[in-house]
Amino acid sequence: MFALSSSALLGLTLLTAPAEATERAPLPACEAGTRYIELTADAPSKTPEVCIRPELSLTMFFDAKLARVEVAGRERFRRVKMMDDTLTLVASEALHDGEHVPVTVYFQDGAAPASVTFVLVLHPSQAERQVEVSRHERTLASFRQGEQQARAEAQQCRAEKARLQAECSGQGGLTGLIVNGWLGETGVVARLLKAVTSLPADPLEAQKVVSYRAIGPDGRGRVALEVELFNVGSVAWTPTGAALVGSMREELTGLTVGPLEPIPPGTSRRLVVELEAAESEARGTFTLKLSAGEAGTGGVTLDGVTFP
Repeated sequence: MFALSSSALLGLTLLTAPAEATERAPLPACEAGTRYIELTADAPSKTPEVCIRPELSLTMFFDAKLARVEVAGRERFRRVKMMDDTLTLVASEALHDGEHVPVTVYFQDGAAPASVTFVLVLHPSQAERQVEVSRHERTLASFRQGEQQARAEAQQCRAEKARLQAECSGQGGLTGLIVNGWLGETGVVARLLKAVTSLPADPLEAQKVVSYRAIGPDGRGRVALEVELFNVGSVAWTPTGAALVGSMREELTGLTVGPLEPIPPGTSRRLVVELEAAESEARGTFTLKLSAGEAGTGGVTLDGVTFP
């Protein structure tokens, strides 16, 4: 723990505003809840894409028993398990962000279509955990479940939008932190992380890493990670997203990251990752994975991240 300097306090104003949105590299639309895919006997116009992350399981349910499954580069998956009408896949760390892996399943009943091919896309920060695939019309119960899920997600989005608008409409600086209820009686606690390590092949190196935690009087809280990144490569590096993964492969959700601006070769720039977390949340040691939009620039992995 250490006392905050004026420059550090100024940096904490990022805790009261979301990261600025910028255009990102084309990626599949990842769904947080159950994903529904309907197939037809005719050839599909586009092969379905499904978001996955290494070491996170994907379970696919079908409306008929499976005969067999073909997975490209199967040796790079920790688990490929087929049982009746269910397929479970767990990718290993041998797969990297942006890779596309075809998976073809064949059905036993001989109805059309007799097989279907999906493309698993290694997403830098998101993963779909459950997919239901139907070759026939969905049941009324299935539609109702999807409708309820959509309503819940819409309500969550509206609540998040209202919260962000309330924060952004307030004042900046320490006044903004006080007005929005993030300081409480303990204020903002900061920790200089000296044990953070990166991979030797990463295009950027972390020169300074500071983590923050703020807990309001109502128990709500936020954590943030400030990383000073130096581009040791020969091309500009532009961040497009971030993921925080725990020691048990659990992934924190609701991250914002910014500014999403290019870091030219030989220069450094501060990047801030932030998310909501109550006092008991975001505990333990995490790995920060930063993804880039430009092909060939590579991602950045920082191990040993902790919050006060």
